[in-house]
Amino acid sequence: MTSLSLAVVFDSAGTLLRTWRTAKDVRSGEIIPDVQTTALTSESRDRVLTMLPVRTRAMMVQPAETLLSVYLLRHGCGFAVSCSTRPVSPDEVGAALYGDACARCGDMQDCIRTVWTCCRDEPAVALNAGVIVNLGFPGIEYTVTTGGVPFAGAIEAVQGLGALGIDVYVASGDRVEKLLPMTRRLGIPDARVHGTATPLGKAAIIRRLREEYDRVLMVGDGENDVAAMREADLAILSLQQPGERSPLLLATAGRTITDLAEVVGIAVEMLDGQTERI
Repeated sequence: MTSLSLAVVFDSAGTLLRTWRTAKDVRSGEIIPDVQTTALTSESRDRVLTMLPVRTRAMMVQPAETLLSVYLLRHGCGFAVSCSTRPVSPDEVGAALYGDACARCGDMQDCIRTVWTCCRDEPAVALNAGVIVNLGFPGIEYTVTTGGVPFAGAIEAVQGLGALGIDVYVASGDRVEKLLPMTRRLGIPDARVHGTATPLGKAAIIRRLREEYDRVLMVGDGENDVAAMREADLAILSLQQPGERSPLLLATAGRTITDLAEVVGIAVEMLDGQTERI
C-alpha cells in the first residue's frame, strides 16, 4: 500500500445508525412513521428541520396540552438548524419556533412513543427530538423524533478502517451529546465527532479535512449529505437504511453500498490507487 493519508466521514442517522424516524403533522394530527425527515423538509423552501435539546424523559411527563413553544421558552431550550433548502437566519427560525401557538407537548410525545416502540428492546438507543418549522406560516408544521442504534458491523467497519491507518469522523445534524454515547461505543474519538452540522456545515468539514488528508471519503444516506458528498474525493451512498433515494442523491454518489463493511474495501482500493477522485 502507498503512504496516502485518508479520512472517512460518516453521517450518523441512517448511515452508521439504523434509524427510526417519526413526524407528526401538528395541524392534521397525522403521524408519519418511517419518514425521511430531510426529504420531507426539502419538499418546501419554507421548511427548516430544527433539532432541539429536549430531554425525552422530561418531555414525556409534561401535560400534553402545554404549548411546545411555551415549554421551550420556560426551559431555555435553544435550537440548531439541521437542514434547509435555502439560507435562513437564526432570528427568523427562532421567531417561528418560539412564537408558535399550535404544536403541543402531546404532539412530541406521540412521536417519541412511536419511535420508542420500534427500538426499546435495543441495548443502546440515541433518541433525538426536533421540529420542522415552516417559515411561511410561520410556525411549527411537524414534530419529529428519531431513534438510532448502530448497524450490525458498524464497530467492525470502524475498527477495520482504523487498522488501515484511516481516520474516521462523524458529521451529523444530531446533537453531539446524543451522538457521543454511540460514537464512543464505535471507537471514534470525541474530537472527530461533529454535531448539529447543517448541509453546508458538513461540506465545510469536508473542505477542511481535504487540507489535512490526501483523500477524503464522505458516506451518507440523505439529501442533507449532498453538499458534503460533492466536496469529497469520493461520495459513497449507503442504502442500508430502508427508504427511497432521490435522483439527485443517486446522481451525486460515486459508489453505493448496502453494508458498512464495503467501505473498508473501497478504502483499500483507494489506498492501492485503484479508485480515483469521483
